[in-house]
Amino acid sequence: MPFEPTPALNFTTSYEELVLRIENSKRVSVPKEVKQDIENLGIKVDDSLETLYETSRDWWPLSLRWVTKDFAPAKCDLVIYPKNRDEVSSALKLLNSKRIPVTAVAGRSGVCGSAIPLAGGVSMDMRLMTGIIDFDDESLLVRVLPGTSGPELENTLREKYNATLGHWPQSMDLSTVGGWVACRSAGQYSTRYGKIEDMVAGLEVVLANGDVIRTGNQGPRVAIGPDLNQIFTGNEGTLGIVTEVMLKVHPLPSYTRKVAFGFDTFENGLEVCRKILRRFATPAVLRLYDAQESTRHFETQDTHVLIVLDEGDKQIVDAAMNIVEEEAVQTGKSLNSDLVDKWLEKRNDVAALGSLTKIGVVVDTIEISGKWSILNDIYAEATSGILEVKGAVVASAHQSHAYLDGACIYFTFAGKDPDGDSDEFADSFYRKCWDVVMNVVLKHGGGISHHHGIGINRSRYVKAALGSGFNILETLKNTLDPNGILNPGKLGLDSGFVEIDVP
Repeated sequence: MPFEPTPALNFTTSYEELVLRIENSKRVSVPKEVKQDIENLGIKVDDSLETLYETSRDWWPLSLRWVTKDFAPAKCDLVIYPKNRDEVSSALKLLNSKRIPVTAVAGRSGVCGSAIPLAGGVSMDMRLMTGIIDFDDESLLVRVLPGTSGPELENTLREKYNATLGHWPQSMDLSTVGGWVACRSAGQYSTRYGKIEDMVAGLEVVLANGDVIRTGNQGPRVAIGPDLNQIFTGNEGTLGIVTEVMLKVHPLPSYTRKVAFGFDTFENGLEVCRKILRRFATPAVLRLYDAQESTRHFETQDTHVLIVLDEGDKQIVDAAMNIVEEEAVQTGKSLNSDLVDKWLEKRNDVAALGSLTKIGVVVDTIEISGKWSILNDIYAEATSGILEVKGAVVASAHQSHAYLDGACIYFTFAGKDPDGDSDEFADSFYRKCWDVVMNVVLKHGGGISHHHGIGINRSRYVKAALGSGFNILETLKNTLDPNGILNPGKLGLDSGFVEIDVP
């Protein structure tokens, strides 16, 4: 394979001895004749136990704890590897006619369980569909296949085309273009470049019945009814499977500037970020850490650290950074810009998740979105609420993606069983912490996810989050996938394949 997924933790027992953690009485097996039909289409298949178990998991933190206890979250019945759009189309047409569920996967770096095949069936591994198809230098557009890894795309853009996507998710080394689109991914430079939905100019999508459609591609800001790109961006493989993406790119930046500031309160730091954006300064990185996270990441004491980095044309960058400094010095103190370098060195380090899980710590991050007018209340209520949950030892946060109207707050919680290390405590503690944050966000009218998506973990909150709009999502699902075969159990949608309530 051109790109090999990296699991957060390895199973500690043989595949024959693993036990399924998520029970589903409606789990679907793939008949031998259907496997043979897929092979007859020229599509590579694999049903070895190792492949089935490894392909059926991702980086969802709760499921990592299950791994340490010799549980597998779920198991598909067959893995298939299409090489192109036509094979995706042929496979879906066949599987839809047999009503066999399909979960599209690739890097499996998601942290909400979206890649876990709750209904069994087929996992469609997209990693053979990789590489750049076309680059339009005049229009700064690139056409790329969904199995292309983050480093492969960015390195090729830089080395061959002198361009950058500007998309740097923490999972950069673990994820693929298709995954970014599926979950509305955000990169760490999003204040300058936007999120992935801002970068998508067009899509090629295969529907459940095998039909191939194209969205977008006609040009910028077209007014041909609703933007169909946005129906499939963030659909997590429940409405269609993306087989090609057209993305907006940028010339390589020629200049970079970095600064850091400290504030007495998190609220003061948020207010400075708001004022910076209000003046139309959009530095690529504008990240505010509360005092607890500042101590953990930067070894500072009793200060809320703001790190700022911008890149691009020197005149534009200097103008934006001058605004940053003008606003920040009013309530903050200047810190050594080496703090930005310290962040850059560690920004993609995800090793702590596996290490903490191994020693019995229940840990996760929860990113949410909110207007500036509600962010500080959400921060204060959510962190204090987490600490009231029995066993909680950490409740901290940072602001990681900022825009004119609001920002993303990224919470971290951790806890240990005060009475030992029971599975009952872990699952209950995890669910309670999530309920605390989601309920606070819903109470204030915020968004329950900014860029990690929904998967299994947030499914139970979607209906409350969308309100009467949830009916429209259900209608889309029933129209585009009437047999409910595409990634059952995700986005809070009832497909008829899954009747379980997981944490």
